[in-house]
Amino acid sequence: MYPEGLTKELDYELELAIVIGKSGKFFGPEEAEDYIAGYTVFNDITARDIQRREMQSGVFSFSKGIDTFCPIGPWIVTKDELPDPHALAMELRVNGERRQTGNTEKMIISIPHLVAYHSAQGYTAGDIITTGTISGVAAVQPNPFDFYLQPGDRVEAEIEGVGTLRNHVVGWKDAHDTEPFSIDLYGPAN
Repeated sequence: MYPEGLTKELDYELELAIVIGKSGKFFGPEEAEDYIAGYTVFNDITARDIQRREMQSGVFSFSKGIDTFCPIGPWIVTKDELPDPHALAMELRVNGERRQTGNTEKMIISIPHLVAYHSAQGYTAGDIITTGTISGVAAVQPNPFDFYLQPGDRVEAEIEGVGTLRNHVVGWKDAHDTEPFSIDLYGPAN
């Protein structure tokens, strides 16, 4: 859902997501594979105008955590079905137009190292870790407003061997019988 009362800069970020299969904490990269159940596609929807304000404080969770953001799917591919998660083609399309293309081989941090690093937070089966996006998000385009998502857009986020996550951007009034919700954390207090 497009929360137009909160943002005017709705962006996409195609990412591979790692699904944790069992509880654990404080382990190294050599043990990480034992904790991975599988992989799925993750679209890290982000309200860039909110994110810029949040970055001033150093804390940003709202810009990526509004209701219906962060779709995942279309299913979980088990780790044995994916011989090498570090060699997967990735592509995100909006209304059929290619916006992001890349490959997991370009990841700066390996999956075992990433899983081990975050183990200090403690895992429960079903937890999801995202690996970061690839080049091509709207925010870095010469005119990002030509690329930001709009109501009616169809987004296809595809990762080789994992699947294609398909989502439609729905306007607030198509989802609710009210005026768009609006609040400004940085505005005057009431």
